[in-house]
Order: sequence, then structure tokens, then C-alpha cells
Amino acid sequence: MIGRLDHSQLLRYSGLFTWAVISMPLVMLSLLPADDPSQLGEQAVVVANIGWKAWAAYAGFGLSYFWLTRSLGGRRVGTLDYLLLFVLTGSAVAISYYSASGLGSILLMVTACVLPWLLPLPVGVAWLVFSEFLVVPVYVRWLDMSWGEALMQSLLYAGYSAFVFVTSLVARQQARAREDQRRLNAELRATRALLAESARVNERTRISRELHDLLGHHLTALSLNLEVAGHLVSGKAHEHVNQAHTIARLLLSDVREAVSRLRTDDAIDMAATLLPLADNVAGLKIVLDMPQPFLLDDPERGHVLLRCTQEIITNAVRHAQAAELRLNYRFEGRTVTLRARDNGRGAEQLVAGNGLRGIRERLAAYGGRVEIRTRPGEGFGIDIALPLDDAPKQLQGATA
Repeated sequence: MIGRLDHSQLLRYSGLFTWAVISMPLVMLSLLPADDPSQLGEQAVVVANIGWKAWAAYAGFGLSYFWLTRSLGGRRVGTLDYLLLFVLTGSAVAISYYSASGLGSILLMVTACVLPWLLPLPVGVAWLVFSEFLVVPVYVRWLDMSWGEALMQSLLYAGYSAFVFVTSLVARQQARAREDQRRLNAELRATRALLAESARVNERTRISRELHDLLGHHLTALSLNLEVAGHLVSGKAHEHVNQAHTIARLLLSDVREAVSRLRTDDAIDMAATLLPLADNVAGLKIVLDMPQPFLLDDPERGHVLLRCTQEIITNAVRHAQAAELRLNYRFEGRTVTLRARDNGRGAEQLVAGNGLRGIRERLAAYGGRVEIRTRPGEGFGIDIALPLDDAPKQLQGATA
């Protein structure tokens, strides 16, 4: 069973296990009698009087950790996650204050495994170190340590937390590597599907051409010769020649019909090509809306549409921080259009990177156009129009 868990799930369950184990010393501290402070001195009185606050902090930590660690790396990090991170850290520190112990430092080690998934690396390190130093007054006040000893104790826990932090960071990097590998595999499957469709179309075209050029011409010649022979013979031979002439004409008609069918069905199925790109994209729900059937005659234009879709999905995952992306494909006369919208953070000013420039260049080569709309908090939208007929190759501007 453990072997089926990924890195983020193992971190989650190990953190919850540590949180559950912390309850045992809390129970022991809470059961200390208030009228007999001889065992732990002033600490026993404090725990007996305000132990419920420690339990409230303990519950707050568990609930916050349970919520924060759901689908680590597979969902969009929002404002609520940052608020719960404050609650998580504050609860760990509060447990130390209200239980007059160093238990909060242990829970801060659990908090350290969440930081790489929610914060940039420098901010996460600063958060880790600062939160450990918040427990220093507890060591001085309740555990009778000097300030130097308390700082040393916090540094030791910071070192342990740093180890947990790095372990979680490695897990996050591996999760990203797996997602990059999944994305590349999806792109390869889509490209392979497009190549298979192109190969199918090319083979059907070749077969239809061979049927037309070879068999069709020979049957035409045979029909003409049989017609001439019908004028040169008489009697029973004439009947057989006419019958052969009729069969030759039927064969020629069948060949022409077969060639027409092959020519009619030589379009590329874009649905089979595009669907692999939308499979299991971590943290992003992709909704595809396309005509049925979605067929293109030109493999090169199919390749352009595939690459544009691929880049739009990549931008939504890496830059937009979107949770949902909608892709709407339509035929408008002899033009195929793509309307893409996500619910990401948007931007005040569009800065075109290599991906967007690549989209423009691919479309411009076929007389297409692209229009981009984005505003802070309103997501990112891109409209693409790709003509299906040959047009003058001119660079089309994009408006943002």
C-alpha cells in the first residue's frame, strides 16, 4: 500500500502521524495536578490552568495541515492556503507557549515540509528560521534555560527543520519532473497521433492515385478496345464482346467510386490528435469543445493548431496559475478558430515570451491571426483564426 503513495502523499501522512503522536505528551501534561507543582514546578500549574488553549492550538494545527496538504503540487495555491499557513505556524508556536514545552518546535518541523510547496525558496527558508526563533522565550521562561542555551536549542530544531525542508523540496522537484515528463509524453502522443493521421491520409492519397492512374487508365483502354471489337464481330462472339464491354464499364465505374471515397475520407481527425494534450494535467482542468467530426484536410495546418494548443496549455500551467482552461474550436467558413480562456491571475501588461511569439509566427505563415486579452484577476484569453485556404504569407499583428 505504501508503495502506491507518491512523495507528496508520504509527506502528508507522515506529518499527520507526527501530529497524532504529539497528543500523547499533551495528555500527560494536561493530567498533571494543579496542587502539586513539585514535579515540574511552575510549569505544572500553568499546564493545568490553561491546558485547553494548548488543545485548541493542537486541533487548529491538525485541521490546517490536513487542508494544506491535500493534493500538494496538484492544485492552485490561493489566499486561503497562505492564511492557513499562518494558522499552522501560529498553532505550533502556541502549543509551546500554552503547554510550556518544546512540542511546538517538533510541529514546526512538520510545518517545514509544507513550505516548499507554498512559498518561494528564499521566503520559505526565512519563514522556517523565524518561526523556530519564536519559541526561544518558551525555553527561557518555562524550561529555565539561558538566552544562549535557548538560542542554541532553537538552532538545533532549525537544523532538523531544514533537513525536513530540503527533503520536501526534493519531493517537490521530483513531482515537477514527473509533471514535465507527463506533459512531454502527452505532447509526444499528440504528435504521434498527428503523424499517424498524416500517414493514413498520405497512404490513402497514394492508393487513390495509383488506382486512378493505373487501373483506371487500363480499364478505359480495355473498354475502348472492346467497343471496337464489338463492331468487328457478329453472332455469338458479338454478344460475349458486348458483355465484356459492359463488365469493363462497371469496373471502371467502381474504380472511380472507390477513388472518390478515398479522396473524400483523406481528412485528419483533430479530435484524436488534441485529446491527449488534455489528459491528467496536474492542477488544471481542461474543457475541450470541438465540432463533431473535427476534420482538417491539410496536415501542416493541423500541426499548427496542435502546437498552438500545446503552448496555450503550457502557459496556463506555468504562468497563469489557472485552475481551469476552456478551449473552444469552431469552423467559420473556411477558417478554423480557437477561443481559449483560463481563470488565472491575468496580467496588467502583456509581455510576450517565446511561446506567444511562436504562436504568432506559426499563424502568420498561413495568413492567420491571434488576439490576446488579459487583465489582473480576469484570467488570460487568446483567440486564434487559421485560414484553411492558401493566403498571402504576411505577418499578422496581435492585439493585447
